[in-house]
Amino acid sequence: MTRAVLIPVKDLTLAKQRMAGLLSQVERTTLARAMMDDVFAAVNAARGVDAVYLVSSDALALARAQSLGWNVFPEDAQLSESRSVDYASRLCQERGVHALLRLPIDIPLIEPGDIESLLHAAVEGPSVIVVPSRDGQGTNALLRTPPSLFPSHFGPGSLSKHLAEARRAGASTEVVRNPRIELDLDDEADLRHFLAEDVKKTATRACLTRLLSRREETMRDGIQKSETSSFGGAHGSDRA
Repeated sequence: MTRAVLIPVKDLTLAKQRMAGLLSQVERTTLARAMMDDVFAAVNAARGVDAVYLVSSDALALARAQSLGWNVFPEDAQLSESRSVDYASRLCQERGVHALLRLPIDIPLIEPGDIESLLHAAVEGPSVIVVPSRDGQGTNALLRTPPSLFPSHFGPGSLSKHLAEARRAGASTEVVRNPRIELDLDDEADLRHFLAEDVKKTATRACLTRLLSRREETMRDGIQKSETSSFGGAHGSDRA
């Protein structure tokens, strides 16, 4: 059985809109690239992976994947993650892939062993292995045998939709809980949880530490300037 990994990557210059209240777009892009580095490193180190595929319109993601010797499917734009994954899954199946594991780039705690265990669990015939998101509603990892067994439904409530599709396809189904894969970074609460859980000193943690440190320094500078300005104005008024 040929086992492969598929990683979809959207345009990173538009990444992580739900963090807009905490980080600027430049900062969110920087964070997304750090998460991508962590996931790429884990996939590249995993054993038993026959091939890795990346589908993306992001030039940096495509270049890094190619530098690792991975296969790439360039897109002009990502209309939706589900459409991109289904498009790439069909191409992977045409290339002889039997079991295809879709992984996102925002699960920086993932380890090579997590990938190895999922791929090792793949069985012949219609089958599905799903790792849900931390809230139990989303789909953070999806292993389909064959790759185009059913359409993707990534987004809110995707876990129940994928399980329903698996039942309709008559596939054997397994839901696997894995706290490292379940933790995707989408909002401020996820970032707090990640910082409490990350003991590996990932690229993502280093990036977040830098970004949050700069944010605190900027806030302190702003407060100090405001206090200085207020003091100066009051002093000038006294002299008048």
